[in-house]
Amino acid sequence: MSLVAKFASVGSATMASRVLGFAREALIAAALGAGPVTDAFYAAFRFPNLFRRLFAEGAFNTAFIPLFAKEMEGGGMEAARRFGQDVLAVLLTVLIGLSALAMIFMSFLVSTVVAPGFADTPDKFELTVDMARIMFPYLFCMSLVAMLSGIMNSMRKFFLAALVPVLLNVILVAVLALALVAGFPARVTGLWLAWGVFVSGFVQLLILAIAVRRAGFSVRLSVPRLTPAVRRMLVLMGPALLTGGIMQVNLLIGQIIASVQDRAISLLNFADRINQLPLGVIGIAVGVVLLPELSRALKAGDLAEAQHLQNRSLEFSLGLTVPAAVGLMVIPVPIVGLLYQRGEFTALDTQMTAAALAAFASGLPAYVMTKVFQPGFFAREDMKTPMWFSLVTVVVNVVLSLTFFPVYGHVAIALATSFSSWVNVALLAGTLWQRNEFRPSAATLRRAMMIVLSSAAMGVAAYALNAMLAAPLANASILPRIALVFFIISVSAAVYLGLAVLTGALNREELAGAIRRGPRPRIRKNQR
Repeated sequence: MSLVAKFASVGSATMASRVLGFAREALIAAALGAGPVTDAFYAAFRFPNLFRRLFAEGAFNTAFIPLFAKEMEGGGMEAARRFGQDVLAVLLTVLIGLSALAMIFMSFLVSTVVAPGFADTPDKFELTVDMARIMFPYLFCMSLVAMLSGIMNSMRKFFLAALVPVLLNVILVAVLALALVAGFPARVTGLWLAWGVFVSGFVQLLILAIAVRRAGFSVRLSVPRLTPAVRRMLVLMGPALLTGGIMQVNLLIGQIIASVQDRAISLLNFADRINQLPLGVIGIAVGVVLLPELSRALKAGDLAEAQHLQNRSLEFSLGLTVPAAVGLMVIPVPIVGLLYQRGEFTALDTQMTAAALAAFASGLPAYVMTKVFQPGFFAREDMKTPMWFSLVTVVVNVVLSLTFFPVYGHVAIALATSFSSWVNVALLAGTLWQRNEFRPSAATLRRAMMIVLSSAAMGVAAYALNAMLAAPLANASILPRIALVFFIISVSAAVYLGLAVLTGALNREELAGAIRRGPRPRIRKNQR
């Protein structure tokens, strides 16, 4: 399967989850609005989600996948199985201890880390504590899911591992639909959502455990042993705890600051959910596929293939994220209004969410390019360099958020997150260039420039259409607004794709390859 086809396979599965995520957010907006229960749910869910991104998807996968892929490449399936079994034993021990401590001290954690601003509202504070305790075992399940997903990805079975997160949104959508039909009070709906998160974690774990066994890879429970390979993984995980989940760290910092402003957490989460569609579909696809493929290429000593993988990944990322970012910055109000403005979600909520969305979207290409550049360090088992860059990013984010929050409110937090992500990309790319470990080819640089120009033209078209058509339909019913947004996006996409193909930013054969499975065509030397 070609690299782009692998991206498309993972991206299509992730797209299903993101679309259902929109349905979930729309139902939350209708059932709860941007109110105290919504604030409590998002704050409580952010905490286990932060640990999931940092520990499971971030640090653990960053350290585990390169070592597991190299075990498979060098020692075969049996060596990989022994390594996986040793890792599982240690992972279970750590997760059980961490979960027990967090649930015991949850009140302290909420008052100091999760949402200290809630202390002035006792009901919201207690609800956040209750929800966080219910949802924290989700971390336990997702950490094991991350390990099983890493095994599947290293075996080049990408689709199912990318698809199982859909179950979280399936269950939460069902809970919300039931709550709306039955007319549950807001507090009861919030608690049911927390239990839905809890159940979804175990369902995802069960499905992946069965899939890994059917793929011919089985591990047994054993006594934890710190073998040399496990110790090496733990050493690599230390720096990766800061590196792999830096965006989640920035979002948590933003949440702590935003907790002093009413509704700010809800508004930021509604905006981030829209931003997460292109970020999740593209960023996750690149992150999932590139790291094991790059690790294999470097283990085999194929430096030309490693350069090819990163060039194609960079082109793929920019070709989709730059136009998406421009679109979300130019027409955020119609998009937010179409998705959320109903029930308890007001026109003012739409305006405030749209401002945050535009700010988040300005960093969208940077978020995804991080997924392209970080594997260049991780695959070489260099975790410390990205760690230091991540620390710089956190400092930049905190300083900007605290400086501009009194003036711009919740929008300052989104802007600070975006700017700090661009700082991270500049440091990562500059270091790889200086070390001569990755320098984009002339063809990739030319395509990147054409992508930016094509996206700018698309943005002008979207702005003009919105200015002409949006005002007359601002208070129209849902169907005309759907037609308006669909029309603007369709025309803008046609402008971008036409210019991108005409200028060579995108290649017709590569576009066809995104939906065609098959071996990657041989790349001439001067194209690498």
